Amino acid sequence: MAEITAANVGKLREMTSAGMMDCKKALTEAGGDMDKAVDILRKSGAASAAKKSLRDAREGLIAQYIAPDGKAGVLVEVNCETDFVARNDTFRAFSDEIARKVAANPNVNLDAEREAAVVKIGENIKIARNARMEVSGHGLIAAYIHTGAKVGVLVEVGAGKAETTGKDEFKQLVKDITLQIAAGHPYAVSREQVAPEVIAKEREIAAQSDRLKGKPAQAMEKILAGMLDKFFQTYCLVDQGFVKKNSEISVKEHIASVEKLLGDEISVRRFVRFQVGEAAA
Repeated sequence: MAEITAANVGKLREMTSAGMMDCKKALTEAGGDMDKAVDILRKSGAASAAKKSLRDAREGLIAQYIAPDGKAGVLVEVNCETDFVARNDTFRAFSDEIARKVAANPNVNLDAEREAAVVKIGENIKIARNARMEVSGHGLIAAYIHTGAKVGVLVEVGAGKAETTGKDEFKQLVKDITLQIAAGHPYAVSREQVAPEVIAKEREIAAQSDRLKGKPAQAMEKILAGMLDKFFQTYCLVDQGFVKKNSEISVKEHIASVEKLLGDEISVRRFVRFQVGEAAA
């Protein structure tokens, strides 16, 4: 049997963040084999993680990873039990690593990493959800994490020409759109993407407004159309007032101005917006 040295115990502690006595016991059981000792600790840690998994995890953060070429990106929500842990550097590093692994392989199994993090951090941890995007044709994937990491955005913005994606004006537009989504909380890119049942419900609600009482049919239809327009200006990204210009112009109008400047067609193809706790609500 290999000698169980203090150096080996220290190395195992560094690798697993387990307690000193647990590391010494695992090394003894493994006959000094470091890899086997890690497996022993992971198994015992998995049992501990299973107990912690019964505890509620509604705090956490949103993490992101964007490929260096801007052609792929990931947004992930990782939950823990307390805001104290959510602000911990170890938890943030774990969440960033999860985003990188999902970016590399959307089907990756993260159970072992999650269980190891539960043992190391001491709270229940859940990988609540993730979204992964790859560019179709010409365009860029971008992400934005709002201060505090409670809100995150992932978006794909497309262009007609490959050279457009390398221009500073286009990159700035993409960045501005991520900020718009974070602040404006839209649910669809445009009116065409709004589900018919959502529009029908809003129309039904608007039809019951006091503003329509006693109005002739023709006037009622104009008022209803105006009320639906107001709804779309909140619900749809491109119809929202552009926050960077104090809503003096719409997002659609701002995109059109950049299109004219660059001589290209630009479109927001899709986006997701995560807020901590939504998945469990």
